[in-house]
Amino acid sequence: MVTVGMLSHRKDPRTVFKAYAYAAAAKLEDVNFYFFSPELVNLNDRSILAWVYENGKWVQKRRHFPDVIYNASPSMTEKQEEIVEELSKGIPITSHSIGDKLDAYQKIKDAKMFAHYLIPSIDILQSQDVSRFLNQYSNIVLKPLNGHKGHNIVYVQRNKEIFIAQQGNTEVEMNKIQFEGFAKQFTKKAKYFAQAFIESKTKTGLSTHFRLHVQKDGEGKWMLTTIYPCIAGEGIVANLINGGYTTMFEVFLKQEFDSEYYNVKRYLEQFAIYFSEHIDSLYQQSLDELGIDIGLDSNHRIWIFEVNWRPGTPTTFSLELDIAKQTIRYARYLVETI
Repeated sequence: MVTVGMLSHRKDPRTVFKAYAYAAAAKLEDVNFYFFSPELVNLNDRSILAWVYENGKWVQKRRHFPDVIYNASPSMTEKQEEIVEELSKGIPITSHSIGDKLDAYQKIKDAKMFAHYLIPSIDILQSQDVSRFLNQYSNIVLKPLNGHKGHNIVYVQRNKEIFIAQQGNTEVEMNKIQFEGFAKQFTKKAKYFAQAFIESKTKTGLSTHFRLHVQKDGEGKWMLTTIYPCIAGEGIVANLINGGYTTMFEVFLKQEFDSEYYNVKRYLEQFAIYFSEHIDSLYQQSLDELGIDIGLDSNHRIWIFEVNWRPGTPTTFSLELDIAKQTIRYARYLVETI
């Protein structure tokens, strides 16, 4: 029987919301499963003081190394990274990084096949980059390269010599001199990139995008887990963590696209699979799961906002077990095809 080890930087599965879902999914799939962190690994005797879910509770037991590792979260210290690197020399790992947001962007652009879906973007190396990009596109968005959940995104609009910056509910109007000082901050703190603003809105004018959540199945093939809309309560960032909301996919499509809803549905579903297969082919190490954020403009053209690995469980629709089952099936596939 295959053994899957769920690797997390956290030491206790009781502090990891999704750990139970993976333990339950493994049981359903007839797979041995345990949870562990790098600190619990003994490299000398190739054993782990693992957490096993038994009789309704988590207990610690000494276990041999797993056949495959589901690396659920990144290492947080250099020591953790060293242990994970040592484990990966002899054990297959399910998840592999696609780099930061511009790394993925550049790979897609260079490969050309899906480049026409990309939103024009540049890396911000100096404050003048922001001004030059704003001269080219009068509405832009500034995003942290390694940001998540819509945090620290700034919308900037230029109207002749007036510059307006909006972050969350805060809006600031500046002249050119003030804006030059404002732009410098994006070269001093976390790395940022600039992206042309693409208008993707509901009929009522609310900013929206779609999350396409895809995974590899038990045969190593890409499958669509779910698609759901993210709608901004206000502002330009449609993020469920920061005041946004969602609804059922088909309900939303019927409301927004009327008789065209089915064509839009198939368009997004097919794009999700074809694009996943394509971006997977651009990396040396196989990918296992992606969260692809796309917008639709007024002409129903798809624009790729960003591509995320380790996209996390959708916050609605109770998909925790469905996602866990596919991960366990893919992990077993990796072992069986080595």
